[in-house]
Amino acid sequence: MAQQSLTFQGVKTVDQVNKITTALMMLEGVDSAEVGRHGADVDGRAKRETLINAIEKLKLGIKVF
Repeated sequence: MAQQSLTFQGVKTVDQVNKITTALMMLEGVDSAEVGRHGADVDGRAKRETLINAIEKLKLGIKVF
């Protein structure tokens, strides 16, 4: 199992954090995700690109690095 860290810019609400957490946890290959306003630590075998795409599909106006 690998851990990947993502950095966010523009997350302002708990609702956004919850939506990101749900989107990440629903992905195949994600075992756990710790999400906050400034980023996420994701455990599992999902590719970084897949994680970023899942967040961008939410159209929350968030930048992911």
